[in-house]
Amino acid sequence: MTAAELIRGILSQVILTLVFIALLFGPAGTLAWAPGWAFLILFAVCSQAMGLWLMRTDPALLKRRMASPLGGGQTTRDRRIAIAIFVLVAAWIACMGLDGGRLHLSPTPFWAKLLGAALIIAAFWGWARVLAANHYAAITVGVVPGQTVATGGPYAVVRHPMYAYVFLLLIGGPLLTGSLWALLFIIPAAGLMAARALGEETLLMKDLSGYPEYAAAVRWRLIPWVW
Repeated sequence: MTAAELIRGILSQVILTLVFIALLFGPAGTLAWAPGWAFLILFAVCSQAMGLWLMRTDPALLKRRMASPLGGGQTTRDRRIAIAIFVLVAAWIACMGLDGGRLHLSPTPFWAKLLGAALIIAAFWGWARVLAANHYAAITVGVVPGQTVATGGPYAVVRHPMYAYVFLLLIGGPLLTGSLWALLFIIPAAGLMAARALGEETLLMKDLSGYPEYAAAVRWRLIPWVW
């Protein structure tokens, strides 16, 4: 990774953190909200830890993960799904700020907050396992030269573990911030994850050698015994 790419990555993280602060604490109406800071700090620390780990172990994958999901080579369908995911995540964060930080409509007990923090950590741990098993797990949908089918680790259980671990975050965040209403975002998120997984599979079936055989061997896409 070049110095320019590193600086660009740092700037993007700073901007993302500022956006998170605005989306979370703006609706909360205050910065004096401990669960909100706990969520923000935990998310930022886990994100940075994963980035540093990839920088040391697989800088090529880190570069692919830093690409824009709206960039070149993406179909109109994939771009629309990516935009919808961004909008949904922004609304989810704002809902946690409004409910958990300002209105307190669905407060959670301390044990639930601890469970929420554990689920967030588990989500990042799961994503790290995915990236360790699949060196081609780019943020964009596509097949690159030399790409092979990932079959180890979580890919032995479901075909799209990166998307599956999203649900741990979507549950953990509301529990930690005290906003059970934000759990409702799991419903549209499931639809978007399913749509992206199906679109990705259509491409992989056609362009990635060995993927049809893998899909036949691993039955479940996102959740074992469900779908």
